[in-house]
Amino acid sequence: MADADKNRVIVLAVVEGGLSVAEAAQRFKVSRRWIYALLTRYRAEGVAGLEPRSRAPRTSPQATPAPVRARIVELRDALTGEGLDAGAESIADRLAREDLTVPATSTIWRILREGERVTAQPRKRPRSSWTRFEAATPNGCWQSDMTHWHLADATEVEIISWLDDHSRFLLHISVHAVVTAPIVTTTFLTTAREHGLPASTLTDDGLIYTTRFANYKGGPNHFEHVIASLGVKQKNGHPGHPQTQGKIERFHQTLKKWLAARPDADTIDAMQHVLHTFQHVYNHERPHRSLARRTPAEAYTALPKDQPSIELLERHWRVRHDIVDPGGTITVRWAGKLRHLGIGRAHRGTDIVLLMAGRDTLVIDRTTGEIIAEHHLDETRDYQPKKHQRPLPKEGPL
Repeated sequence: MADADKNRVIVLAVVEGGLSVAEAAQRFKVSRRWIYALLTRYRAEGVAGLEPRSRAPRTSPQATPAPVRARIVELRDALTGEGLDAGAESIADRLAREDLTVPATSTIWRILREGERVTAQPRKRPRSSWTRFEAATPNGCWQSDMTHWHLADATEVEIISWLDDHSRFLLHISVHAVVTAPIVTTTFLTTAREHGLPASTLTDDGLIYTTRFANYKGGPNHFEHVIASLGVKQKNGHPGHPQTQGKIERFHQTLKKWLAARPDADTIDAMQHVLHTFQHVYNHERPHRSLARRTPAEAYTALPKDQPSIELLERHWRVRHDIVDPGGTITVRWAGKLRHLGIGRAHRGTDIVLLMAGRDTLVIDRTTGEIIAEHHLDETRDYQPKKHQRPLPKEGPL
């Protein structure tokens, strides 16, 4: 018997059949409290009051407050409009910054589905099945690649980026009419002067990065020569397998989504300004899922940086690229403090390679390959004078 029919039978048995409440409860195997409730509803609403009602609680103290629900939908629309990630975790980050109640990510997704802001993707591969690889420390590996974009007049341009593999920190991004091997080298060296040299690089097999996969008879290109001279290990993905450079490939998706949400720039200079804005947002305002919801800038500065090294004279030498300042010195951090290494004013502006092994240094002119200074560091001094070269003995009479 359906619940509605049973409720009517119970009430009619009491009201018209003359059964007492106790007799009806015994006969229909229900509680007397339930019968009294049915009689109250019958007297107030008639037969319609006997229809089954929802057993859900009328109030839920743990329900997401209406203002928070509305803000979740607003944030979804705002982030999508700005070309930024608008997933549940990104929304949760924004709610926390605004000191609002932060529901579980599953609750946020449910609110977005109810608001018709997401479409179910049942065939999407679960993130738990992904295998992640990353450098253990900042500057352990830099990934780089170029991608295509356009100006407002449909002129094609190319964008090159350098991304730290460990932290996803965007080290460099610039736009050019065409990205060439010399531009790759220039952007690498400029980035290295600001952030230090990486221990290795990871790129695809494009000719601007390597000639190893192209049967090129001219030998290594300009970029390959430079990083080899600096002790930086070069790694390249296999041809036709972009997944090896997955971080930079995924980064370009984020970049293009952000650019597509904005008016196209009229000139390359204007485009570069837009990219600098994106670089700040990406590094400092956008927490990353794979970084435990930290920003790339926070992850990049959380650990000591790695650096290249080479074996020379049976010793392990750290390698650094630098330029001699106008005062004829370079600055390094050693034994917990900044030290100024004297090179000589005659070498100011010189592009140098600094090799360090313990207390000893070698400073090499990158253009000529000449050793222009050596030092034996003293922890009690800030300024470190270079070793004096002993003059060659004068030749005696024949």
